Amino acid sequence: MSCSITLKKLSYKNEANELFKNIDLNVGHEEKVAIIGANGAGKSTLLKIIAGLNFCFEGELQLFHNPIKNKKEYEKFRSDVGYLPQDVNDYFLCPTVIEDVMFNLRAKGEAKEEAYHKAILMLEELGISHLKDRIIYELSGGEQKIVALAGILITKPKILLLDEPTNALDTQAENRIIEILNSIKKSMIIVSHHKSFIDKLAPTIYNLSCNELELI
Repeated sequence: MSCSITLKKLSYKNEANELFKNIDLNVGHEEKVAIIGANGAGKSTLLKIIAGLNFCFEGELQLFHNPIKNKKEYEKFRSDVGYLPQDVNDYFLCPTVIEDVMFNLRAKGEAKEEAYHKAILMLEELGISHLKDRIIYELSGGEQKIVALAGILITKPKILLLDEPTNALDTQAENRIIEILNSIKKSMIIVSHHKSFIDKLAPTIYNLSCNELELI
């Protein structure tokens, strides 16, 4: 199986302690993998390393069999990786839904009309076209998560990294996120501390605990 993500003996220390040590992980093409664990276990830090947001690690990170040691080496794969943080509020760059979903395409130089057309199709695909002209900060938490996901998916990444995608959402919003993620055929790492949520999404589940990543 072709691997989208490979970790070899990956270790990370912060100022206080060692969060994880000698972690090995392989995520295959279009494979969905989940990482669970208690708060503070290092799940979000691990995801940020894979997302190219933290290079203070030891060991090896590979994307599509290419070793990545620093930001410069990561940049050629940046568009292949879509990262959804726990708190999406700081990641919105435009006031309205349609403008924000269009933003990444416009930033890459795509014409406004074409970017708008693609954004409309993406909103329809995710079932949120009725939110097109809404102010993002007036939306519910679940609606904001789906809008943020739309802004990621419109660039067609090959890998999705999702940090607590249903954190603080009600049951209806959580079920909608599950429905959307189950419909997506991409390599995916989903971090959560809710195993009941993960069980509905990922056939492969790891637990990050006591500095180790174990298949469960």
